[in-house]
Amino acid sequence: MATSLFEQKTEEELWIEYGKTKSPQLRDAFIRQYMPLVKYVAGKVSAGMPGSVEFDDLVGFGQFGLLDAINKYDPAKNVKFKTYAVTRIRGAIFDELRHLDWVPRSVRQKSRAIEDAIVSVEAKLGRPATDEEISNEMGLSIAEYHKTVMKVSGTSVLSLNDVWYSGDENDSMSIGDSIESPTCMNPDAIVEREEVRRVIIEAINELPEKEKMVLVLYYHEDLTFREIGQVLQVSESRISQLHTKANLRLRAKLTNIRKGIM
Repeated sequence: MATSLFEQKTEEELWIEYGKTKSPQLRDAFIRQYMPLVKYVAGKVSAGMPGSVEFDDLVGFGQFGLLDAINKYDPAKNVKFKTYAVTRIRGAIFDELRHLDWVPRSVRQKSRAIEDAIVSVEAKLGRPATDEEISNEMGLSIAEYHKTVMKVSGTSVLSLNDVWYSGDENDSMSIGDSIESPTCMNPDAIVEREEVRRVIIEAINELPEKEKMVLVLYYHEDLTFREIGQVLQVSESRISQLHTKANLRLRAKLTNIRKGIM
């Protein structure tokens, strides 16, 4: 039983043993121990997805990420397994969603139009674009622009799970992995995988304050949209809108930057 193994030894001892033996019994014990984490991550992802995306499918996708995390985890790196696994689980879910190509073409086009408008306006002004400036660039009223943002809100989260590589494919991170509380942005953290991490953090820091706060609370503090709404004293739908706009801004900035450094 998984519980008996965890009762007999500390988790750290079990990880060291698994690293040496790759025991199928230990692997299965870890899978049982951390399946609730897969369901938790799948639940968070499903909250931002259209109704056509089934929760059980997300759990299934996440199981691949858990297994990958178990096989690759190195306790010597002093990162808690839960922290490491969440990234792998979430990444596996979004990888499968991308392969399914579930986002309608019309929604992709709307998302790209907003990103292009952001790039264009910010290139001219040298600062973050306001909603009014973006809507003007697109030839839309502010109300039409907000409607367009809400239409892509269920899909824009994919942008923060795009993988960026630093040097080789074994050293990768997603944009979402680089969102940290400002108090955690110490020099040692920034130096790690320096160039890619630097441009991601710069892009995040250039976001309007409320949008940046939503990303930090969602990805770093692990709050739901409803909980973030309570913290910021606004509606859940307003948090969804801020989250979407932050994602679109980041994707626009980082796509441009990636073109320049690749």
